[in-house]
This record gives sequence, structure tokens and C-alpha cells, in this order.
Amino acid sequence: MTHKSRIGVVCIDCKTEDLSDAVRFWSDMLGMEGEVDAEGKYAAFDDHAGYPKVLLQAVDHEPRVHLDIETDDRDAECERLKALGAREIARVKTWIVMEAPTGHRFCLVGPQGDDFPGDAKEFV
Repeated sequence: MTHKSRIGVVCIDCKTEDLSDAVRFWSDMLGMEGEVDAEGKYAAFDDHAGYPKVLLQAVDHEPRVHLDIETDDRDAECERLKALGAREIARVKTWIVMEAPTGHRFCLVGPQGDDFPGDAKEFV
């Protein structure tokens, strides 16, 4: 069975409990208004159109940028990427945290946009 995947989000991890300062900086830098969600965990930019989207995330680890790979079959994509040398790190809520052979972390998430699959690639 085939599945589709694409880079859906560039996630800017911010080591903070309050995203207010981060939203101010990244909003000014990107020229877009950012808004923190009700839980205070994420901030999205409302002017953004197309993919990948940009998202801020409050985290407790050191700041970094990671990719969210949106896919219509997280388990199949996880197995495909492990066969290519990636490692599964953790399963959190509905996503799978992976690590590339290069040490870069990324997450496998469900479709994030109304246009999915859009330009997503098809894999076996």
C-alpha cells in the first residue's frame, strides 16, 4: 500500500514557558502576525500561505529548528525512514519523533493542511 508525505512545518523550538517574546521577535522578523494558542504551547502565523508552514513551539530542551513531516500513514513512513537509517526516538500524543542518520530530529505528523496531499510525494 502506498502513502504520501511532505514537509509540512518548520518548527522553531523555543526554550521558554512563555512564547510572548519569541512571538514578538519572529513576527517582526517574518513580517507576519503570530498568535499563541490557548495552551501557550504553540504560535502560528496567520499570514502564512502554502507549505511548509512556520510554527513556534515552547519546549524544555535547548532551542533548535525541526521539521514536521506530514503523512497520511505515520507508521508506514516511520518504517520506510528506519530502513533508510533513521531512528525512532519516541511516540508523543499522535506524532512520532525521529532522528536522521545526521543527528537531526524531525516529527512524523498527520496531515496539517486542507490541501493535503497537495504536492506530497507517494511512497511504497
